[in-house]
Amino acid sequence: MLATLRNRDFALLWTAGLISVAGDYALIIALPLHAYALTGSAAATGGVFAAALIPRVLLGSVAGVFVDRWDRKRTMVAADLLRAALVLPLLLVVSSDLLWLLYLVRAMTGTLGLFFQPAEAALLPRLVGEERLVSANALNALNDNLGRLVGPAVGGLLYATGGLATVVVVDAATFAVSGALILAMRTNARPDRDGVVTADSMWRRMTGEWVAGLRYVGGNRALGTIFLAFGIGFVGEGTFSGGFTPLVVDVLRGGAEGAGILSSAQAIGGLLAGVVIARVALIVPPRVLFAGGLIGLGLTDLGLANAATLAPPGAGAVMVGSAFMLLAGVPIVVGFAAGNGLLQTLTVDAFRGRVFGALGAVQGLATLAGLGIGGVAIDAIGVVPVLSFGAAMWIAAGAIALLRLPSHAATVSFTESDAGTR
Repeated sequence: MLATLRNRDFALLWTAGLISVAGDYALIIALPLHAYALTGSAAATGGVFAAALIPRVLLGSVAGVFVDRWDRKRTMVAADLLRAALVLPLLLVVSSDLLWLLYLVRAMTGTLGLFFQPAEAALLPRLVGEERLVSANALNALNDNLGRLVGPAVGGLLYATGGLATVVVVDAATFAVSGALILAMRTNARPDRDGVVTADSMWRRMTGEWVAGLRYVGGNRALGTIFLAFGIGFVGEGTFSGGFTPLVVDVLRGGAEGAGILSSAQAIGGLLAGVVIARVALIVPPRVLFAGGLIGLGLTDLGLANAATLAPPGAGAVMVGSAFMLLAGVPIVVGFAAGNGLLQTLTVDAFRGRVFGALGAVQGLATLAGLGIGGVAIDAIGVVPVLSFGAAMWIAAGAIALLRLPSHAATVSFTESDAGTR
């Protein structure tokens, strides 16, 4: 891995990513806190997450088509600099009347992220070569978890001491620094092209390939089961996303600092899991890892939802909740890595992009459904029963995967880089 980091352009991209991810997670923890402080509504808080998900559902699989036609370095630099400018209007959101602006900014920055991420992934093989792709992906996964570890804790502390404005300025600065580092890269980032493609023919090709990808998933029982399990689980994830801030603030009594601590605790668990996951995958079938990871995530979410029954609200409940969040980092990495690894090995290369694009859309739609259910239900019956329901959805998803996936499902070899993040 150290040899990979000695590659100048990869080191620039990796450093840019670490800085940007940390700033992103600082803002991600602060925005729902701010929305909840302005409105006291779980539905309004869930809107922060919904605003980021809608572009992913509508444009996630389309953005990659354009990335394959644009200079990848310029795409990333433009995305970073535009996001640095776009987050600044958040400084104006000082009352619930301007909450629409918060949602708009979140949607616009989320849309730009849809272009940055595939551009980075597409450029990586050219930066490091095929022989170092595994270590480069593992370093990027480490990068993400380090950002998740630092960002939420810093974001919660900055919000508690300086309000949203401080977090916004810091996040804008991280985007600007990231863009400057990427601009310094020297690698030719222009994609190889196979001829001139008109807008009309590109649209016809995109439509045909999208339909073929959906048919491919629908015709494979194992792939369909993975999609079904993730879909059910991400409904629960939506309730968690919308209910996390009310849980921490009103039930655990942890405030902004507590929200940051809890989120960072999950990243620690993810880092620990990443150390051992490759070895565990050699002896445990991927079907069991996938199902067990989803069930384990449900159980840890259930513990978090009910942490205030295990310790008094305040520091005690936050400590118990942090313990469950730390534990949750393990099944998230294990379950998502196994699920993604199964998808990669069960899908032929020509369809992988479309299969993962379709999965992203399913996960986004399911999360939106969970946000809608949670936003209404939390205001009606309280956050603890709703988050307990969300935890049960993950457990049900794992049980379905265990029962429906064939025991001879593909043997998977993967690293932490295959893992997803909450």
